[in-house]
Amino acid sequence: MFFIVLVLLALIVGGAVAFGKRQAGGGSSRLGYGAGSGAAQQSYDADAGAEASRWVERLGGSLSTLDAGGNTAARQALADAAERLRAAEGQLAHAYSPLQYGLVTQTAIEGLHHIRNARTALGLDPGPELPAQGAGGQVTVGGQTYTASAQPGTNTPYYYPGGVVNGRSMPGGWYSTPWWKTALVAGAAGVGGMLLADALFDGFHHHGPHGGMFGGGPGGPGGFGGFGGPGPF
Repeated sequence: MFFIVLVLLALIVGGAVAFGKRQAGGGSSRLGYGAGSGAAQQSYDADAGAEASRWVERLGGSLSTLDAGGNTAARQALADAAERLRAAEGQLAHAYSPLQYGLVTQTAIEGLHHIRNARTALGLDPGPELPAQGAGGQVTVGGQTYTASAQPGTNTPYYYPGGVVNGRSMPGGWYSTPWWKTALVAGAAGVGGMLLADALFDGFHHHGPHGGMFGGGPGGPGGFGGFGGPGPF
């Protein structure tokens, strides 16, 4: 009888040890997966930041080598490029996500388009082709169409400087309606505003230049922000 009790105790202890090892292994695996996922995200953020920095440096370098002299058109183009450089540097100083780095990239590209205009006005080779500037897009939510643009226009008179609406980071730009006010008011009353912000984010993410206002820009998520509007991102 005593022998049987010993055998049972041995089986119980052995089972407990095996279970503990299995749990520890599973925990390590989960921790390893989380660490790997976090490292991949950090690498993606770093790549987007490096790409944005390269575009800003390219704009600054291009600007420093040109002198408009008495050419009025070139002088204005260089002034516009300098303004875009200041905006891009301001955005870069506060950027921490691929989305925001994409906005920096797009702002720098705008400045480089002004550089091309200046070079053309001076009779110089405009240089290599550049990615197209942000053109905006359209999203239909609940039967209503919302339009966004990089520039103000008859159909897009409302400026949004960029920010977070119901937990979503939305880019600055010109819109057909002040949807952010609707989202904030509806969000305070219930889920309607959250649904609107989510739908706009998801829709604009897949529309616009280079795969979307929020997506695939040159070397990272594109977007538009600070286009002719007040202040940096």
